Amino acid sequence: MVKDIQPMNEKETRAGFGEGILEVGRKNPNVVALTADLLGSMKLNAFIKEFPNRFVQVGIAEANMMGIAAGMTIGGKIPYTTTFANFSTGRVYDQIRQSIAYSGKNVKICASHAGLTLGEDGATHQILEDIGMMKMLPGMTVIVPCDFNQTKAATIAIADHEGPVYLRFGRPKWPNFTPENQEFEIGKAQILHEGTDVTLFACGHLVWLAVEAGKVLEEKGYSVEIINIHTIKPLDEAAVLKSLEKTGCAVTAEEHNILGGLGDSIAQVASRHLPVPIEYVGTNDTFGESGKPMELLAKYGLTPDHIVAAAEKAMARKKK
Repeated sequence: MVKDIQPMNEKETRAGFGEGILEVGRKNPNVVALTADLLGSMKLNAFIKEFPNRFVQVGIAEANMMGIAAGMTIGGKIPYTTTFANFSTGRVYDQIRQSIAYSGKNVKICASHAGLTLGEDGATHQILEDIGMMKMLPGMTVIVPCDFNQTKAATIAIADHEGPVYLRFGRPKWPNFTPENQEFEIGKAQILHEGTDVTLFACGHLVWLAVEAGKVLEEKGYSVEIINIHTIKPLDEAAVLKSLEKTGCAVTAEEHNILGGLGDSIAQVASRHLPVPIEYVGTNDTFGESGKPMELLAKYGLTPDHIVAAAEKAMARKKK
């Protein structure tokens, strides 16, 4: 039953990153951390206290941080760059493309405060285009974990992955419901609940909202499949197609523009192999604004109620 999926607590996904980089730092002496004047926001205090010589404070110079990180990989280091998602991508896209992606540098671009749930800082900081920007870079792995435990596990796992990675997480406390000390497998979708009527594909904070929507749909008598697509690229196409073959329709849910994000990735696979009705929950060709996280999610149509409505629409289209 979907209702059996319950959170253990509420924690910030960025705090999962902080614990993860500390743990992987203890395991791998080549892991180093860089930040652009945001060590507190990025939860780096414990790492810096334990490994002061493996930390670089670049200051408000994000482009320089990417160049420094690219150079450090030549000496065998595994640099984790840290700043807000907007400054990790939009501000430094040229440096990432030219200095990191083009030559396949082993840089881990770790980005917090993504999406609308950044809240009161407003549209200039609430990047909603970054998944699309990063997944289009050749060779770039794109990971969007759903809660504290999964963010911690992903932070640890990417150290063993050779090549550039974009790891996206958020600011607010959020339901923490996936297993503690889990193994994170890059590119392997996580099936949270099996069903036969409709598939809910989600990433990041929207995974929990998809679970909440699944509970409502289940109460209405529908059989709901819920899949956490924590790795946007490489996408687990086999899991996507297996689910679509079973349910015949889907909803994608993401804290991102529906243009270029998770929904586009799912639809591209479906259009090539198994065309089915798909509805999209995400922002629609718009910037955000200043406000409280949950109020913003409601205004821009990213709530469990919106996911329920999208699922019912997808199922109705399937019947036609």
